[in-house]
Amino acid sequence: MMAEVEVPAGFVPQYAVAFGAVDAPAVAVHDDNPLPVRPVRRPAASTPLAGTMMASGLAGPFTPELDRPIWLTLSGDWSGTVELLRSVDGGSTALPLTAAGARWGRFTANANEAVADESEVGATFYLSATLVAGTLTYRVAQ
Repeated sequence: MMAEVEVPAGFVPQYAVAFGAVDAPAVAVHDDNPLPVRPVRRPAASTPLAGTMMASGLAGPFTPELDRPIWLTLSGDWSGTVELLRSVDGGSTALPLTAAGARWGRFTANANEAVADESEVGATFYLSATLVAGTLTYRVAQ
């Protein structure tokens, strides 16, 4: 005969993940004994936005994968201002990136750095360049 467990019970059965070596006792998983695994992340499937500009213009859109850093690489012999813009309405409105109200992602020299990390579905990015002279080579990628 089995005893019935009534709610509220005075106990909770323990169910836990455990692992062990072959021919060794299992050890419960906890903060000091985590599962011996590591996450595997596949390469980003987003298509990089890359090209060259010899005059002022707008390039894009770049459609990022979510929750991955977006890298901007600027190179060449150029002078002017380059800025990464973000849109959530298909490019009708593209606004500059900001941090605490100050412009972010605005450059006047070559660079290679992470500039954003997107979490909103449908957001796209554009590269705006106001060139005074020279040739700019750019790449926006993940």
